[in-house]
Amino acid sequence: MPHKIAVSQADMPDAIIEAGVFERAPLDVDLVTGAAENEAELIELARGADGLAVQYAEVTAAVLEELPNLSVVSRYGIGVDNIDIDAASEHGVAVTHVPSYCEEEVASHALGLLLSVARNTAQYDRQVRSGTWDWKQGQSIEALTGQTVGFVAFGKIPQTFAKLAEGFEFEYLTYDPYIQAEDLAGFPVTKVEWETLLETSDIVSIHTPLVEETRHMFDTEAFEMMKSSAILINTARGPIVDESALNTALQDNAIGGAGLDVMETEPTHDSPLFEREETVITPHVAWYSESSLAKLRRKTAENITRYLQDESPHGFANEASIQEWYLHISKVSQHGGYGLKSVQGWVRPRPLERAIPARSSVLCTWPSPLQRKRRHRCGIRV
Repeated sequence: MPHKIAVSQADMPDAIIEAGVFERAPLDVDLVTGAAENEAELIELARGADGLAVQYAEVTAAVLEELPNLSVVSRYGIGVDNIDIDAASEHGVAVTHVPSYCEEEVASHALGLLLSVARNTAQYDRQVRSGTWDWKQGQSIEALTGQTVGFVAFGKIPQTFAKLAEGFEFEYLTYDPYIQAEDLAGFPVTKVEWETLLETSDIVSIHTPLVEETRHMFDTEAFEMMKSSAILINTARGPIVDESALNTALQDNAIGGAGLDVMETEPTHDSPLFEREETVITPHVAWYSESSLAKLRRKTAENITRYLQDESPHGFANEASIQEWYLHISKVSQHGGYGLKSVQGWVRPRPLERAIPARSSVLCTWPSPLQRKRRHRCGIRV
C-alpha cells in the first residue's frame, strides 16, 4: 500500500523539489499538494495521509484528531509554533523541522538591519526619493565599532553573526538559560542575566524560539531597562516583542530604533511602527536565498521519508514524547497495560529499535510508523 503524503504550501513556487525527494526514496508514495488556509481545508488535504508537510498552516488538536493515520508532520522551517506539539505527542505524531539551513542568511540579514537602523539608510533613501538631499535630516549617528551586542539565545545564527561582524570589534553578551558558561568556550561571548543584557547592550538581537515563556518577552518593563540609544533587532518570531510597547518606547525615546523582519501578525499591512523613522521592517525574509530555499524544501521532504523509513530526521521537535508514546503502546500490547511511570532515563532512539530505557530491565523494540498505524486500527491508543 502506498504512503500518502500531503504537502500544504502557501507561497512556495511549486512542489518539484519535494516530489523529487519522494521519487528517489525507496517508498511507494502517493503525493497530494495544496494550500490549506484553515483547519477544514488542511483536514481534507491530509485525510488518510501518513506524512504531512506544512508551511504556515495551523496543525491543531482538532486537525490531528481527524487524521488517525498520520505518523509525521514536517514543518518548513526552524520554528514549530504553528503546530500543537502537545496534541501531536498525545496522538503519537512525530513533529519534525529543519533546524539548519539558513544560518548565514538570517545572520547577515540581522546585521543588515542593524546597519540600516544605525546608519539611517532607509530614512535617507526615502528622503532622497522625495526630493530632499540633506545629511542633517537623519537621526544622530554614532560609530558602531566597539559597541556591545546582546544576543537573546546563542545558537548557530548569533554565532554566525559574530563571525560576519568580526571587523566591528563588538563586545558580545548573551542571555540563554539553556546553556552553561562552559558551553561558550571558544566563542567571544559572555553569559549574563536578563537584566544585565538589557541594561548593558547597545544592540539587542533576538534569536530565541517562540514558546510561552518568550511571548512578549520584550514588553514595557524590558524597554525601560534598555539604553535610550539601544537598537533592537528581531529576526526570530514577531510575538516575542510586544509591538504596542515597542511603539511607545520609540515614541518616548526609551530606545533608539528597531530593525524587524517579523511581526506579531503576519502578513501585516498596517502598523504604527510603519510610520516611524527609527524602524526598518522587512517581510519575514531573513531566511531566504535561492540556496537556502532549495535546502529547506529538500530537508522538509526528507524528514518525512526518513521518519517513515525509521531513520533520524534532520530535526525532531518532540522526540522524547514520541519515545514515551511508542514505549507505552508496546507495553500495552506486550505486557497487558504495564505503565511508564517507573521508566526513567532515555537513550537516543535507533532506527527500527527506537529506544531502550537506560535504567529498565524491560527490552522493548518500538514499532515502525507502519506498525503503529496497524495498532491504531486495532484500537490501541493512549
